[in-house]
Amino acid sequence: MDQIPVAVLGATGSVGQRFISLLDSHPWFKVVALAASDRSIGQKFSDACRWVLNEPMPEYARDMIVVPASPDSVQAKIVFSALHNEIAKDLEPQFAKAGAAVCSNASSYRREEDVPLLLPEVNAGHIQLVKQQRINRGWSGCILTNPNCTSAGLTVALKALDDSFGVKKVFAVSLQALTGAGYPGVPSLDIIDNVIPNINGEEEKVEWEPRKMLGKWNGNKIDLSNMRFSAHTNRVAVIDGHTVCVSVELARPTDPETAEAILRAYAAPESVRELPSSPRPVISVRNEADRPQPRLDRLTGKGMTTVVGRVRRDPLLDLKFVVLSHNTIRGAAGGSIYNAELLVNEGLL
Repeated sequence: MDQIPVAVLGATGSVGQRFISLLDSHPWFKVVALAASDRSIGQKFSDACRWVLNEPMPEYARDMIVVPASPDSVQAKIVFSALHNEIAKDLEPQFAKAGAAVCSNASSYRREEDVPLLLPEVNAGHIQLVKQQRINRGWSGCILTNPNCTSAGLTVALKALDDSFGVKKVFAVSLQALTGAGYPGVPSLDIIDNVIPNINGEEEKVEWEPRKMLGKWNGNKIDLSNMRFSAHTNRVAVIDGHTVCVSVELARPTDPETAEAILRAYAAPESVRELPSSPRPVISVRNEADRPQPRLDRLTGKGMTTVVGRVRRDPLLDLKFVVLSHNTIRGAAGGSIYNAELLVNEGLL
């Protein structure tokens, strides 16, 4: 196919940079615009941006001139949004009304009944909400959202277990990486030699978002899953990779060995398996007593694979295990790009 013109909003931030890195040489998409705040407009991207990723800045982005984040300035069929929530709430509908597909990393529209909250390896069918959204709102574009970076890997693991055993209750404790707070993020004097046992608004997201993604599309809206959640969210001194310690109650209890086999065998729906960003494998199960670890395992499957380990019996519920996913790849920019690929593949662009 001819490459589809795409743009990145919030391009100078840490998630915006991750979009720019992942879109370098993408087989379907070509970046034609980088948009950011007023202080960056008119500058070369390399001058406007303090690059914080380990990977070098892609050559294509260096001399691009930063433009305003408005539909008049950004001519692209797909817009990847790394905007802050309060800005996204105002700007994203403007782009959708102008005809662009907005693939958003912001939380502003995740709870809207006609906005898909997507993990294509979990709920690809929810993309059909786009049709209802266009009818409801009278626009030719659309808004797609990916979940909170902690919800992503957790939900993938729960999907595999729920399909086979039925998950009734989830108790989760997160150990979340610094890049989840953006740049400059958490002050060094707060996080060095420390764990911060609160991330504002995060627990509510982790307790609600999986219920939408694991819910059922009834032809008009998503009926939320009845799964019950309790979450504790914590910020830790790790650069990338969110770790979640999970205990679950199952409708049909099983042993750890069977659960491991189910997790390892989980496959994405056939319609998304060959998309460029589809994780290969979807879930990697580690058998070592001390894995997964962020530094060793976060780039499994180019950062798109969910890594699970320490699957064992839980003395209060049924099973407990550890989930690791890359928060700025699978849980942010990579997830939004995957959603855009699904939209194109389903003929909904």
